[in-house]
This record gives sequence, structure tokens and C-alpha cells, in this order.
Amino acid sequence: MTHSSLPLGGRTAIVTGSSRNIGRAIALALAADGACVVINARNDEEGADAVVAEIEAAGGRAIKHMADVTDEAAVDGLAQAAIDAFGGINILVNNAAVRRQQSLESMSLAEWRAITAIILDAAFLCARACLPHMVAAGGGAIVNIGGISAHFGAVDRPHVIAAKAGVIGLTKAIAVDYAGRNIRANCVVPGTMDTTRGEDAHPVAPHPGGHKALIDRLGTPGELAAAVRYLCGPDAGYITGQTLHVNGGMYLGG
Repeated sequence: MTHSSLPLGGRTAIVTGSSRNIGRAIALALAADGACVVINARNDEEGADAVVAEIEAAGGRAIKHMADVTDEAAVDGLAQAAIDAFGGINILVNNAAVRRQQSLESMSLAEWRAITAIILDAAFLCARACLPHMVAAGGGAIVNIGGISAHFGAVDRPHVIAAKAGVIGLTKAIAVDYAGRNIRANCVVPGTMDTTRGEDAHPVAPHPGGHKALIDRLGTPGELAAAVRYLCGPDAGYITGQTLHVNGGMYLGG
């Protein structure tokens, strides 16, 4: 099978926060299906380079573009980098996020906005920058990465929970507004995943609300990426405005 004959052959994808963990797995999955991928990170240049090299070693095409996705001009530059390198934008995956923990009463407005900007404002900015190019291309797909805490709640994460809940609303808004232009928008929500976590996030632990997955293990980034890969592809052409949970049956667990 030639690269162009793959399900996403001839399409270009931007994946924010794709230098490691879930974002990296998504970028690799889309590239394996034939997409040209723009790898994005804010600071992890070494990790971004490694993902590009991994895609190219497998015969795919990718570039790195460092950008702070909370910065309007930087996001416009990210979209332009995709256009310059690959000629269009067909897929956007809004994955960039941080998960700091802090009580609401001790949180300043600046600390609140620092998290909501990365999760929700960035999803808005990236969608706004990419949608005109998707319209020009005749259609596209946006997948926003949600958070299980927006559905169950969690201790000391009011900013994260509010932002992730907002991502679901943004997903539905895009789905409604752009369905007539052949653009689909969906949200994928990971459960407790086996990832390397940043210094500001607590170690992986049972959900603070006591929710346990029926499948008694952590999920893998690859399993989450498989769901995103499906929603970006032609087999998901009649799916939009949906929230897909990849959590091992956590809603049914005790």
C-alpha cells in the first residue's frame, strides 16, 4: 500500500502538545494512517524532534513547530507552518493541557487563567486558526481531548475541571456551526492513563472520587490514540458532536 492510499493520505494534521505521552501517540497514529503531521510543543524541543524522527523513520512526513498555544500570534504561526510545509490543514487535535492541583480558595485569578488558557483558550485559538483552511479544503475533523475530572469531579482541580467541561461545549458548538461545511468535531476523554506526568501534577493514583475501571489496569496512550485516529478518518464520517470515553468502563466501576 502506498502512502497516498492510506486512510489519511494527502491530509495534514496539527497535534498540539505532541512531544510526549498522549499527544505523541496521536501523532504517530495519524502518521501511520498517512497524514502529514505538525508536531507542536511549547518547550520540549528535544521531544518534538524525536517524534518527527520516529515518523520519518517509518516513512511518514512530519515537521516540528514550537509554539505557545495560548498566544494568538503563535497559534496563527502554527497554522501557517502547516500550510507552508504541506499545503493545507485537514485535521486538528487539541491535546495540550496541564493538570495542576490547588484549592479554589487559595487560587489567584492569574493561576486560574493560566490553566484555563492552556486547555480551553488554546482550543478556541487553534480551531479559529485552522477552520478557514479546513473550509477551503472542503472539510476536516477536529478532535478535542477532554478530561475525566470534568465528568466525575476531582479534588483541588476547579480550573482544570471547568476548562475541560468548556472543551465539551466548544466541541458541540463547532459541530453545530460547521456540519454544513463538512467539518466534524468530537471529544475524546481519557480515563486514568499510563503516562509520564509533569512536576505540577500528582502521581497516577486511583480516582479521588473512588471510581475504578472495570478493566483493572491503566490505559495506554496508544489506546487513546486509536480512538482519535478513528474519529479523524473516513469511517467516522457520520460522527460529530460526540464525547467518546476511553476509560476501561470507569462509569460502571465501583
